Formats: sequence, C-alpha cells, structure tokens
Amino acid sequence: MRSCQEAEEYILSIPKFAGKHTLEDTRRLLARVGGDGIKGKIIHVAGTNGKGSVCAYLRSVLLESGCSAGMFISPHLETMRERICIGNEMISPDEFLRIFHRVREAVRQEGQDKENHPSFFEFLFLMAMAYFGEKQPDYLILETGMGGRLDATNCLLKKDLCVITEIGYDHMQYLGDTLGEIAGEKAGIMRPGVPAVFVDKRSESTRVLSDYAKKMESPAIIVGKNNILNVNINHKTIDFSLYTGYYKYVSLSLETIALYQPENASLAVAAAEQLKDERISEDTIRKGLQRASWPGRMEEVMPGVYLDGAHNEDGIEMLLATVKSRKCAGKRFLLFGVLEDKHYEEMIGLITQSALFHEAAVTAIDEKRSLSLAKEKEVWNRYREKTDSSMALSFHENARSAFGQLLAKKESGDMVYIAGSLYLIGQIKSFLRRIQND
Repeated sequence: MRSCQEAEEYILSIPKFAGKHTLEDTRRLLARVGGDGIKGKIIHVAGTNGKGSVCAYLRSVLLESGCSAGMFISPHLETMRERICIGNEMISPDEFLRIFHRVREAVRQEGQDKENHPSFFEFLFLMAMAYFGEKQPDYLILETGMGGRLDATNCLLKKDLCVITEIGYDHMQYLGDTLGEIAGEKAGIMRPGVPAVFVDKRSESTRVLSDYAKKMESPAIIVGKNNILNVNINHKTIDFSLYTGYYKYVSLSLETIALYQPENASLAVAAAEQLKDERISEDTIRKGLQRASWPGRMEEVMPGVYLDGAHNEDGIEMLLATVKSRKCAGKRFLLFGVLEDKHYEEMIGLITQSALFHEAAVTAIDEKRSLSLAKEKEVWNRYREKTDSSMALSFHENARSAFGQLLAKKESGDMVYIAGSLYLIGQIKSFLRRIQND
C-alpha cells in the first residue's frame, strides 16, 4: 500500500476474510505492535448512546486543563483517520499509512494474515494503540465499538476510569434481549477497584451496573436526573447546573441545541473529577464544555439544516424531543435512512406518531447493511396509514438526491433534519464538503 487511501480500502475489505478474535489474541498482537506500554491514564467508555459525545466533552476539558489527550472512537463519519486523534487533530495520512504497515507486518509475523486476520475494528484499534504508544499522551480515552465485555478495547488490563453512558436497545442480536443483559455486557469493562461513572436513567440497567461495581469493589459514581438542574434552552446553546456530589456547577453552557447533551456533559464532568488531577478546575471544566464540539450530533451545517446521528429508538426519541423544543416559523422536513439491523419499525413508528414533520424524504444508504428502499417504503406507508398521518413521503435511491430535493423545497423559516444512521450523516457531510471545495 502506497497511500492512505489504499490502506483504508484494505481495511474496508477486512470483513470479507476475518472474524472476531479472543481478547487474549488481541492482547498478544497489542504487545507485538508496541501498544501495551501506555504510561498515561486510560479512560474506557461504553454505553448505547452518547459515548462519542462523552469522549468529546472529556477530551475538551482535559485539553483546556493543559493535559495531552489521545482518543480512539467509533464509528467515523468521513474518514477512518477520525478514529485516531491526539488533541483535536486526527492522525495524518502519512502517519496513518506508516502505522498501517506496522500493524499489518505484525499480523503477518503472528501468522494471522489469512483466516485468523484481525477484524476491521480490531485492526483499527491495534493501529490506534501503536500510535498512542509512540505519542504517550497524559490521558487516553477509548470508546468501545460494541458491548464491552468482549470488545477488543477491553483487552487492556490496566485502566484508571470506566464510564458507561445511557443503555438502551441496540445490537440485541449480540448483547441480549433485555436492558439487564445489555447492561451486563457493558459492565464488563469495569476493573477491580477502578472508579466507574455511569448514568442512572433506567432502574433495570442501573441495578445491574451498581451490583457489578459492588462485585468489583469499584467506587460507583452515579449521575441521574436529580443531578442536572435548571436546564435552559437558548437559540444556539443550552445552559444547565450540575451537582455531582463533590461540587455544584451553576450555569454551565454547551454550544448545542441537543437536549441529550447535558446528560453526556455531566458524565464527562463527573469523570473529570475522578481523575484527581490538580490541573483540572471548575474554570477549565466550564471552558472545556463550552468549547467542545462533536460533529453529527444536532450539528447545524447550513442555516436551518441539522445533522443528528440518532440510529435507535432512544436516539430518535431524543431527536424528536429536541425538534419539538425548537420554534419553527415554517415547515419541518426530515431526511431519513437506516440500516437493516436496527429497530427501524419502532423508529419509524415514533416519527410518524410525533406529527412533527411536513414531509419525510426516505433514502437508501450507500452501505451494504442499508435497509432496502422497497422495505422502507412498505414500512413508512404502513405506519402513515396506521397513525392517520398527513406527512408527505418521498423515496430516493440515494442520499444526495433526497437531500437535494429537500433543499430545493426549503424556504425561509423551514427546518431540515437528517437522521437514522451515522453512515447517512457521514455521506451528507462528504457531499457538503465536495460542494464547498468546488
């Protein structure tokens, strides 16, 4: 491979010939690529919704405090390089290519170049850890890919803090059919004696996480509704107060309109407190939250056009709550596309029942797991009839066509929301970037 693009194409091809490995397999490869010698503190983040946002808020607080911070996240929106960052900078194309060859050679030496090749996610995780092993940041923030207990990131035995975000129904074919079962998989990232910060949103999942923390003899720091006070929604920001048990923060401000972000920011604050770093203060926490940004989470990319990565029932519920809270002088439009392995019927049902949108433009996603347009059409029409909805529907073979149609219809005072899949969000962002560069 002679270019970053060729390396990305190779990694994209991995699912065709690789399967998931044991944590011991990953641990052995990690040692071979030099990713097992991280000297800084490691923060491990799991959960169903909000993982990336918590990572972003925590990173911003750390950077504002004068700390260096590496971050590994999943998925990416436009380029794989987004997954591997030092500070606010993603890994460069040249560094990505160099680290790619390093990991690929280690895989060959391990005799895993064919049927035992690391999976797509495992390969990228190994690349990230090899890179961080060189850079040695003060802190390393790691987001799980899926679940927790068996996730590749959980091969690390040494951790300094575990954070678990909201738990909901997603990836149930792998993680279990109940919130308790899913919570048990997420709880698997905990380590004996290591503090665990998590959100109290559903009693079933909270009970499982609390019991697991007790079993691990790990201090449990729980953030619930009662901790988040005085939420005030402004034109482009949200203000709120937070009581963590240690401190009370009055009028924290977030540069977002997403109603779900105060919860994620609060988890990040509680996590930052547990690091016991004298460089972290109320002032750096306040500035870090205010200056943080996370693309694809109720992100305004054009006047009145918002991208949101809601891709499950809980995400759609929060999206709808945010949309409902925003005054709209005109019509609301929705661009929607979803993967076939999601609970798309429930998501579509929530949208049609909300009666918030004048029209939904439904599209297939340029991704092999996309729900077919024929199936989307059948489900949307069925729910529109079921709910007696007056919402107009249009169906498109690709996201670009759907987006173009909505922009052509949008008038002053109208709002356009794009949701259903992070893959869809990434495609729209890439499309907009190409337009801007032309």
